[in-house]
Amino acid sequence: MLKTLASYIKEYKKPSIATPVFMILEVLMEMLIPFLFASLIDDGVQAENMNHILTVGGIMVVIAAIGLYAGIMGGVCGAKASTGFAKNLRKGMFDKIQTYAFSNIDKFSTAGLVTRLTTDVTNVQNSYQMLLRMCMRAPVSLILAMVMSFVVNARIASFFMIAVVLLGCVLALIISKATKYFQAAFPKYDELNASVQENVSAIRVVKAYVREDHEKKKFKAASNGIYDIFVKAEKTVSYNNPVMQITVYTCILLISWFGAKMIVGSGATELTTGELTSLLSYCMNILMNLMMVSMIFVMLSMSFASAKRIAEVLNEEPSLVNPENPCYEVKDGSIAFEQVDFGYSEGDDKRVLTDINLNIRSGETIGIIGGTGSSKSSLVNLISRLYDVTAGSVKVGGRDVREYDIETLRNEVSVVLQKNVLFSGSILENLRWGDKDATEEECIRACRLACADEFIESFPDKYNTHIEQGGNNVSGGQKQRLCIARALLKKPKILILDDSTSAVDTATDAKIRHAFANEIPDTTKLIIAQRISSVQHADRIIVMDNGKISGIGTHEELLASNEIYRDVYESQTGGSGDFDENGGEA
Repeated sequence: MLKTLASYIKEYKKPSIATPVFMILEVLMEMLIPFLFASLIDDGVQAENMNHILTVGGIMVVIAAIGLYAGIMGGVCGAKASTGFAKNLRKGMFDKIQTYAFSNIDKFSTAGLVTRLTTDVTNVQNSYQMLLRMCMRAPVSLILAMVMSFVVNARIASFFMIAVVLLGCVLALIISKATKYFQAAFPKYDELNASVQENVSAIRVVKAYVREDHEKKKFKAASNGIYDIFVKAEKTVSYNNPVMQITVYTCILLISWFGAKMIVGSGATELTTGELTSLLSYCMNILMNLMMVSMIFVMLSMSFASAKRIAEVLNEEPSLVNPENPCYEVKDGSIAFEQVDFGYSEGDDKRVLTDINLNIRSGETIGIIGGTGSSKSSLVNLISRLYDVTAGSVKVGGRDVREYDIETLRNEVSVVLQKNVLFSGSILENLRWGDKDATEEECIRACRLACADEFIESFPDKYNTHIEQGGNNVSGGQKQRLCIARALLKKPKILILDDSTSAVDTATDAKIRHAFANEIPDTTKLIIAQRISSVQHADRIIVMDNGKISGIGTHEELLASNEIYRDVYESQTGGSGDFDENGGEA
């Protein structure tokens, strides 16, 4: 995990190295000041030696200036290194997500990925900055202060050793308890983000069903879960301060008491006033740095869970990769399924497709119908290799899809998914997702084929009309037609419409099918539909039932030979229009 994250420091190695160097320099300067201060008091103030006071005072000013510069540069370099590291982690995760197959994405929730890209990266960023600055500064300062205190007076410094051991044991107990709470808190952020995401994306449904109060309760429950854990954690951490205060003041009292006795009893031969002053400074430094070390451990333990979650995303290997010598040319739009079985989960015996054997000629129009859950979408997802088959093979243009370069294959197999998605931007910008170099004339032609030009021309800004995020300012049917036009711009050899005309009226649906037949006759067209009227003029129709092919043939052949198809046709022509009611199995 640490090796994975460390590889993303990249160009920020120099500030990452410079930060602890500046921190050590700052600590060295700080440790010298109490030592010089003792000399200033003993050999300058008490000896009434003004030259010594000016000399030592000047040296202390220079040392303080060097320490200040080192501290500032340490802060600057630390900020640059940590923010750069966080930037690389976010970019690395986002880039890795883009390589994922659907099966990889299925392992992570959307809310979980958002949390990893935001909250978890921020935690790691803060910890990395503390690691570079405080993790170097606090231990070095603690050790140097202890060494300097023994140089000044070993007997008095022994109090520090006892205090450090006692305080270390108490702080270790506090840290161990607090760490458990902090590690349990971050998965709760996934629940919070999921609640927000679900509410915002489905806000129209929430308002339509007047479920605002229900959503508020869900959010409150998720928020309270985080609150409760952090309250417990902070309560535990809060014991740090009183324990620290008791230890510090006890040490100051003991040092002052025994130090004063030594000064008076020995006539300032065993211990001088200046040395006692420096010991008090070192006392504060040692104990405060010990507390700082404890807080570092708490912060690192908090970020450990976040670092682990980030590493999970970075180490996840895409389940779909290019072969060693991929093919970069798809000969034609022919499709063949040979003894295909498919299941979504690896190692799971459950199959959503079983024993699929199918041959589709290039340029053929194929209709696919079936009840909800009959695996129509799963079937066509295998063609563009959105998933790999569990058994058997799928061939496009005479070659197994696993032999192709993935980008080449998907450019030749254009899919209009069941869930239509548009992005914020103009209509032209959305259309050019199909072909970024498409001219406006090519976009207009694609829209004409998809019957989208009718409503686009009615907009004041026509093809420059702004589309809101998710396409919320256009109707479902308009969104579907824009998505079809976008797919057509790829000029694919295979066009798959996954129930993509469900929100379009039957007249427009007929126009689209007619345009396809006349304008792109060489393109293989697969049309998934619930309405038989959308597929009855296809060259062949496939009837899916419970992950198997129940029947295949023309409209007339299926009416004569397939009971499921016949029942659905009769129910729809009789006015029901619901495929699942009589013919399909959910």
